Parts: sequence; structure tokens; C-alpha cells
Amino acid sequence: MNPVKVRARTELSDPIDPNKVVVLTGAGISAESGLPTFRDMGGLWEQYEITEVASPEAWERDPQLVLDFYNARRTQAVAAEPNAAHRALAELERRYDVVVITQNVDDLHERGGSSNVIHVHGELVKARSTADPELIYEIGGKEIQLGDLCEAGSQLRPHIVWFGEMIHNTDVAVAEIRSAGKVLVVGTSLSVYPAAGLVELASAGAEKLIVSPDLEQEPVGFEWIRGTAVEHVPQIVQRWLEG
Repeated sequence: MNPVKVRARTELSDPIDPNKVVVLTGAGISAESGLPTFRDMGGLWEQYEITEVASPEAWERDPQLVLDFYNARRTQAVAAEPNAAHRALAELERRYDVVVITQNVDDLHERGGSSNVIHVHGELVKARSTADPELIYEIGGKEIQLGDLCEAGSQLRPHIVWFGEMIHNTDVAVAEIRSAGKVLVVGTSLSVYPAAGLVELASAGAEKLIVSPDLEQEPVGFEWIRGTAVEHVPQIVQRWLEG
């Protein structure tokens, strides 16, 4: 996955909307619903080489292996349930304009009640045409099989950003985080992009919190709340709703 390119923010911050909350989420929030991560011990990268299942080259070389991998991930994701952190973020919509920008490919935010979710790494519950990336189909928990074709006659593939491909929805994600009055980062160590790049765009005038058990480097201007999403997000949401 290619990183987000950001420019240095040396000028005055852009105007912010005090009623807007942007939440940037990573694998940690889904892990608390039982979904394995790639980078933890015992995670998915322990079982597969990246080049085997998550690159255009892998798709060209062995599409059946790639489909099997993502079909299994889709089954796991559909069976998982939103946790207390997902549900709490949805509760914020009672008072705020909430935008969730997620690196996760599951639909737990949507099923948890959030109505405005931006996926930057794709979505397991969708398939798309190999030939035309604009042809995208809702498939829910259904498996993709070899021979499943788009309307143009091309093989369907997972609607997932693979290594070497551009992330999705960059421009809208950047615009949302720049204008937010509150920014909450959850479940990511900020060791990989796009999260590490996006947080740098949060306004100097915004309230900025990050919830994570560990961090590569604490981002400038953020308050680090050390711990898990389920442990801390409901408390933060409650405070913001009552504030």
C-alpha cells in the first residue's frame, strides 16, 4: 500500500468545525471483536507471506490462493460482532457530526451503528472487477469464486487495497481530518501509513486524543491514552457527550 503524501503544516491551521469529530481507527479495535491482525504474534502474516496473498503479483500468479485467503477473512469478519468501542463511536452521532476513517476492511463500524465510514484499505463485503476498478459489487458474506465475473466479463477480485496499490478515498479523508474540531485515533500504533500521515494533518486547534497500548512515536499535539479501545473509548465518548 502506498503512503499518503502530506505537506508540512507550517502555516496557520485551516478553520475547524467544533461539531465535527473524526475518528481514525486501525486493527486494534477489530482485534477486540476477535479478528486477527496481521502484525501481532500469531497474526495473519505468521501464516502467509505478504507476496503470496496481498499483491497484484500474487493475484496474477495464484488467484485461487488469494481468493481462499480473503474468503476465509470475510467469513471471520461477518461472524464477528461490534464491540463496546464500535457502539460508543456510533453514540457520538447523537451530538456530533462524526466521520470514521478506518484502515480496517471489516464492516464492524457500520454494524455498530456508525453512519459515515470512510474505508481507505477497501472492504471485505465488496468485490470488484479485475479489469474496471469502478465496477464494485456488494457481496456481504458470500465467497468469490474463480469464474465469478463482472458485467464486463472480467473475473471478480476482493475490493481490497493490496501492497503496491493506491489507497482509497485519500482526498476526502484529508479534508475531513483537517476540518475536525476533535480527532480521536484508536487501535493503531501509527507505525504504518496512511495513519501516520493523516494524523499530521489534524488542526493545531483541535482536541486530539490517541488510544493505543503502544506507539512508535507519540504524535505532536495528541494526548496519548495508553490502553485498549474497549477500555477507554466508551469513557471518552461519554465525556464528550456530557461536555
